[in-house]
Amino acid sequence: MGFLLKTYKSIESKDNLQKFFDYFVRQIELSVREIGYGDATINKKMKEYVNLLFSIIDKINNWEKKNKHEKKQILKFYTNDAVNIDYFIDYFDKYSYFLSKNSFNNLSKDIITQ
Repeated sequence: MGFLLKTYKSIESKDNLQKFFDYFVRQIELSVREIGYGDATINKKMKEYVNLLFSIIDKINNWEKKNKHEKKQILKFYTNDAVNIDYFIDYFDKYSYFLSKNSFNNLSKDIITQ
């Protein structure tokens, strides 16, 4: 999600990005509710998740300009899987490229029209 928002923040309208973000957060909330947490816990969890997302967005800013060591440091901070770090770097590099070659509308048309 962080890569998607980062890629389209300067291209797409703020209204469409906000609708997409709201949908995304609503889906997380529904998933947390399905686990069976109470309202107070849900509010706490949602705050943690949204803060984590904004932290990720901040750290991946200029991902394409970062060297492999910097990318490793970012991914190590957010994951416990040090064995597959190179795989994740390659994955997110390819995902960033994929996002840059596709329109936001193409990726979100069913979500925003709801």
